[in-house]
Amino acid sequence: MLYPFAAAAVAINLFMLGLMGPAVGLPALSPILSLALSLPLGVPASWLAARWLRHLLDEAGR
Repeated sequence: MLYPFAAAAVAINLFMLGLMGPAVGLPALSPILSLALSLPLGVPASWLAARWLRHLLDEAGR
């Protein structure tokens, strides 16, 4: 259930990182390329977010 939010966060962060690319001599990332890269990267991001959320819930239950 967290995947759409995690993938969107990854896409935004990749696009913002891609805007800094020209400052170090790399090409800028387009919004479409950022979205395409965020689809596979959203899986580990949502898994990590779920683990973090489970940890927070476990600590709140103590």
